[in-house]
Amino acid sequence: MIRALWERLAFVAGTGFGLGYAPKASGTVGTLPGVLLVLVTHRAGLGLEIAIAIGLALLAIPICDVAERRLGKKDDGRIVADEYLTFPLCMLGLPREPWLLAVAFLSVRFFDVVKPPPARRLQSLGGGLGVAIDDVFASLYSLAANWVVYWAVQWWLARPA
Repeated sequence: MIRALWERLAFVAGTGFGLGYAPKASGTVGTLPGVLLVLVTHRAGLGLEIAIAIGLALLAIPICDVAERRLGKKDDGRIVADEYLTFPLCMLGLPREPWLLAVAFLSVRFFDVVKPPPARRLQSLGGGLGVAIDDVFASLYSLAANWVVYWAVQWWLARPA
């Protein structure tokens, strides 16, 4: 009974509460709840923010594992928990300004599509780990890019006129 409930909840979460069934760009649509997660945790303080982001990324592994088994296909496009549960990693320590959230959203999607090394290779790992690990790397690459953009904008705004 409890296992069946877990499997059902994990499957629903794995498909992004239905967002994974978007007819086009399901990964992009499925990333949107990650933005909400970032907004909810914005006042947690950096230490708790890091712990939450790591916890969510780790939670993506068993959720994606259940969804993959139920769908019967390796990294099925309808599985989007990996996108939204790893998104908070790309905003660690950054202010929740709308323009920066937009930059983070675009950059994480870019790195998820491009899959720079070692993301593409690690994606071949089995089960939920293989589904989520490339998104962890996409979020970490995005985090670095987002900090560079943020610093560049701060420098630009602070320069003498």
